[in-house]
Amino acid sequence: SNRFQGLNSLDDITAIINTPPIGGYQVTPNQQLKNFKVSVKSNCLSLSVFLLFFLSYHVFTQRPQTQPVEEEEVEVEEAEELGHVDTYADYRPSKSKIGISHPDRVVETNTLSSVPPPDITYTLSIPETTINRGLLSALQLEAIIYACQQHEVILQNNQRAGFLIGDGAGVGKGRTVAGIILENNLKGRKKALWFSVSNDLKYDAERDLQDIHAQNIQVHALNKIMFPYGDTATSEGVLFATYSALIGESQAGGQHRTRLKQILDWCEPGFDGVIIFDECHKAKNATSTKMGKAVLDLQNKLPLARVVYASATGASEPKNMIYMSRLGIWGEGTPFRTFDDFLHTIEKRGVGAMEIVAMDMKVSGMYIARQLSFSGVSFRIEEISLDDDFKLVYNKAAKLWAEALVVFMQAADELCMSSRKSLWGQFWSSHQRFFKYLCIAAKVRCLVELAKKELEAGKCVVIGLQSTGEARTREVLDENDGHLDRFVSAAEGVFHSLVLKHFPSEKQRREKGAGNKRKRESCRAFVSLSIYCLSLLSASWLEEMKQGLLNKIAVLGKELPLNTLDELIDKFGGPEQVSEMTGRKGRVVRRSDGSVQYESRAEQGHTIDQINIKEKDRFMNGEKLVAIISEAASSGISLQADRRVKNQRRRVHITLELPWSADRAIQQFGRTHRSNQVTAPEYIFLISELAGERRFASIVAKRLESLGALTHGDRRATESRDLSKYNFENKYGTKALDKITKAILGQIESKVPPPNDYPGGDAMFFTDMKHGMVDVGMLCSQSRLGINIEKDCNITKFLNRILGLEVHKQNSLFQYFTDNFDYLIEKDKKEGKYDMGILDLAPGNDQIYEETQEKFLTAGNPQDGQVILYKVSFFDVFYPCFRSLRRRHKIAGKTSSLSPSGNVAMLTGEKTFQTSDLVLVKLSSEDLTCMHVSCRNGRCKRVEEGQECLMGTRLRQYHMLCGALLRVWKRVSDVVADITNSSILQIVRLKTKDSSKQVGESTR
Repeated sequence: SNRFQGLNSLDDITAIINTPPIGGYQVTPNQQLKNFKVSVKSNCLSLSVFLLFFLSYHVFTQRPQTQPVEEEEVEVEEAEELGHVDTYADYRPSKSKIGISHPDRVVETNTLSSVPPPDITYTLSIPETTINRGLLSALQLEAIIYACQQHEVILQNNQRAGFLIGDGAGVGKGRTVAGIILENNLKGRKKALWFSVSNDLKYDAERDLQDIHAQNIQVHALNKIMFPYGDTATSEGVLFATYSALIGESQAGGQHRTRLKQILDWCEPGFDGVIIFDECHKAKNATSTKMGKAVLDLQNKLPLARVVYASATGASEPKNMIYMSRLGIWGEGTPFRTFDDFLHTIEKRGVGAMEIVAMDMKVSGMYIARQLSFSGVSFRIEEISLDDDFKLVYNKAAKLWAEALVVFMQAADELCMSSRKSLWGQFWSSHQRFFKYLCIAAKVRCLVELAKKELEAGKCVVIGLQSTGEARTREVLDENDGHLDRFVSAAEGVFHSLVLKHFPSEKQRREKGAGNKRKRESCRAFVSLSIYCLSLLSASWLEEMKQGLLNKIAVLGKELPLNTLDELIDKFGGPEQVSEMTGRKGRVVRRSDGSVQYESRAEQGHTIDQINIKEKDRFMNGEKLVAIISEAASSGISLQADRRVKNQRRRVHITLELPWSADRAIQQFGRTHRSNQVTAPEYIFLISELAGERRFASIVAKRLESLGALTHGDRRATESRDLSKYNFENKYGTKALDKITKAILGQIESKVPPPNDYPGGDAMFFTDMKHGMVDVGMLCSQSRLGINIEKDCNITKFLNRILGLEVHKQNSLFQYFTDNFDYLIEKDKKEGKYDMGILDLAPGNDQIYEETQEKFLTAGNPQDGQVILYKVSFFDVFYPCFRSLRRRHKIAGKTSSLSPSGNVAMLTGEKTFQTSDLVLVKLSSEDLTCMHVSCRNGRCKRVEEGQECLMGTRLRQYHMLCGALLRVWKRVSDVVADITNSSILQIVRLKTKDSSKQVGESTR
């Protein structure tokens, strides 16, 4: 082991990876291995065995193996040393000692709690009276201190470093932000910018400042300031604006001017005040949206500004971190020259790398993330079965969409429009929305029954959805000159609008021009006609095709479900009983005489913008016990069982429609789980038995997995929402899709059988699936080549299109897909290729020893980082899976087994034994050999090659890299990949005998 001392650089770590762990570990007498040799003589039972057992002489036996397996190497899985433990740990500031404890229990993921924040060097100026009265809690003060401390750092690009507050809903980000503004105001920086998602949140900002006795700091709404000239009355204070205001423009006095320029003029050159990006996830996709670009532009033009990013969601994917340019993770003086370099490295290495990002940010002092304890919060998924009538309607719709695809293709071929991306984009997006509305409608009856039971039990109900269906309602209003006497079907509207507005026509071809190149081969034999772009069908016949589709849609529309939001409000007793907090301007209601009419949501004395706040107050006061929220109410509205309000019933938060992104999901979930609540909420996710609906669960599950890793440093932080099993948008989903499509086409023979309960057996299954995948555009029936896979076939498209299959077909196809998906994951787990996330090394074992450590300094911003190489050892006292291991290690007439006892004995010698004649012989430490030697008459492949082997012994040794891993991640991974042909580094967490916690990359 001496050759590993005094490592000079990270390159020296290479040597360790190929070197076996040392075996001469010294132990104290009471830790000494108790090894015994047992000779047994008797005439009672003929066996040849090799056992480990309890000292109480309780013997585990196995039947002898009659056929030797000479070449099979015995390997013990590392699973017995790695395991998951509780995801969260109670949170208390570790280095900040001021302030009163937070009023509610706050937790941090175990992963983040295992890495320490930097030492505190900043001196706070906030008055002691504010601190002693508890106006800012201890953990809020901690965030203020670290934010201001980080603002003292200047990055190598001469911009001031920023800080990310990733606290969950209810921890009090608003007060924390107000505290940062107050601290800077006391230091003489009298101007601050505060960006959020809604102008209404200005009142929340004022409340937060008042709550910490900083009411002297005025808050000015940008939308109330004269544009484009400004107002001298706002020379100091907080300028409050929305993200959308950043892209506002005006043409006044012949001079073009933007809101962004107005803001920059107000700040003045050399501005070093605070810029708050509240709910900063709204600024994601910075390079692809005007809003995102404006956020980046503002930061670049005010290089000395003190930037604070604040959001419970932060960034749901690495690519959405681009607007966080002040964190100093990429750029000059970092391992990543550009954001693209950072993005490529992180996405290539998956969630494991994202976990490293969150930990590295905390260690560097640029990030903090706590959340309210989920103690008392319950989560469950309700899978809803469909009745026969609904299945019949759904199947009719699936067949009509398949027919519509054929008709659209015929018309497009006639007009040389087959390659139009816009045409097929409209078709398939409408296809997806149509079946999404059906999926939601399938759950309405169950939701109403469930909600009424909860109301009878003395609770109140919050229903979360995304789509209001207002667009279709307004279309029907326009068609009927503003009159409406029936509830509208949103699904019918989507289908009808597609055919009416986007069916291929000669007019469309002339307006948009014919495609120069056919990018999609026709599924019908019109090749010769397409070459000359001539139509054998007259314009009137095309119109007849279009009208035929519209007539069939009208017939189907009589059976399609109604607008979900209007139907829910109607079933709960009308607007008088339901608080609606959505973005729509009007609704369809049933009057007392049974007639139906359209009405505006606005009330006398209240505008549309104010009505959501009024409805919230009615719910919180107990006037209404059912609330329905959409994205419009997902940010800034508190609906928890607050101690200060009249309605303190337990909230049952039912998610009828899963949001399309985890950003929105987290915002909705945080509306009902906040601080100062009497009872924690209950979350219920409704998912129908329609296999295709898992598309939406898959989207959210994928985002939640990434979100937990980035914002809390542990992918399991959001796993408790019980949606992780629906995450198919990963490499395993892609591989599974490739296998099932090739198996359906007969190109390969899959190792996974199709569902055994499919009517007609396997042959009928493959035939039906082949035609079904053609009907939804996953396979293409080509005139000369037969049926083949679409060139852009991918998992996202598959999960979208599967909705368009008949119920029994989509469920069977989805089952076949998930069976292949599970098979591939299990295969990788057996081969050690599966990324398990952050695991605990030897959970429950408190005898982990730190043998050596080597420290390395890595240059980087905002401060130099430190990477430490540890070598740790522990004795394996307990094998949680000893039974499965015993089954695996049957060799050549002998059987090996593992005991859960800390005491070990070996049984060998004669082929017969009687338990009463046991003779125990103690082994010396020099006799200790690996399992291979004991099991193979002295043969061990690794020993014969001159290496050291401890397989089967209780001594376990690992090398761990800890500290600022993000800065060396790529380099270390490349080194490991060169040596082991795998870039996978297991991230582990452990607690040593002296109670120090470590998180790092491990290799044995």
